[in-house]
Amino acid sequence: MQISEMQQYLPHFITPEAKNEKIYLVAGDLGGTKTNLAICSVVNGELDMIRDEKFASKDHENFAELIREFIAESPETPPQRICIGVAGPVVDGEVDLTNLSRSLSEADIRKATGVQSVALINDLEATAYGLATLSASHLTTIHTGEKNAAGNMAIIAPGTGLGMAGIYWDGKLHHPFPTEGGHTDFAPRTDLDILLMRYLQDKYEIVSAERVISGPGLKDIFEFLRDVKGLEEPYALRTAIANGDAAAEISKGAIEADIPICNKTMELFVRYLARESSNLVLKLKATGGLFLGGGIPPRISQLLQTGEFYHHYMQSDRMAELLSSVPIHIVANDKAALWGAAYYATLMK
Repeated sequence: MQISEMQQYLPHFITPEAKNEKIYLVAGDLGGTKTNLAICSVVNGELDMIRDEKFASKDHENFAELIREFIAESPETPPQRICIGVAGPVVDGEVDLTNLSRSLSEADIRKATGVQSVALINDLEATAYGLATLSASHLTTIHTGEKNAAGNMAIIAPGTGLGMAGIYWDGKLHHPFPTEGGHTDFAPRTDLDILLMRYLQDKYEIVSAERVISGPGLKDIFEFLRDVKGLEEPYALRTAIANGDAAAEISKGAIEADIPICNKTMELFVRYLARESSNLVLKLKATGGLFLGGGIPPRISQLLQTGEFYHHYMQSDRMAELLSSVPIHIVANDKAALWGAAYYATLMK
């Protein structure tokens, strides 16, 4: 893929120097549920993914060793650079992985692999860079916004956790930066929201946005509606949740089976995602665009396109004109962060 060709509605980043020499890179997306690793090549500005593999994150205690083993399986493509997007704040080349209770450092990876050019970046920063590799087919537009919209951009990504990132516009180029906005406070608006917050306070004490806008959060909303509000959980659904991915089964119960408790769960989830998206856009003045990434939005795309998401997104204090000008897209590519880590690696020395 030619990474220097940008779509108008996607961010414009600095492009890597075009060189005739082919180099190999390792890119990674290390999340709370899954870890994607890839070997890529880049020559003359053309970035290609040669091999990629998915792993269950909880099955691996030592991620530096996992990267070493992955590289060893392709001795014909020795990497000169490694970039891994990680779910947590990176400080001085180290990260405590928020939802895995493990740590990783650039030094660990250098020692395990022998590769000296190594970078850890936040996974939402990686997703932001990944936007540079997308095409129109990878986006679902919820709201077109203002024609030729320009300015800062924002990404919000619910999955195992809730990631957020900003993309600063300097007038010529965009510059991604990570945040930990998912760990800011959940802001209830209605009596039902307050009741949910109290339910979650009993469970977690501090209720962040991530506690309601994530896969585990979706499950907690469902259990609140069942245990506190008395909504019925059909036996077949209970069995499916017990034996599978709770968030996936609940969203499927709303989209495919019209189950009342699932419908209400997703109604609240969509509203909370919309409100937090609006908050993020206003805090970053993200007039260039809002991108909904992570594992959940593509799965519930039809629920986000009914008008309910946009309705609640627009429920703001005197900033409706600004909010309505912002284009809103769902990122329908589950490897955006992996591609973004690869893109970042092309910029490394």
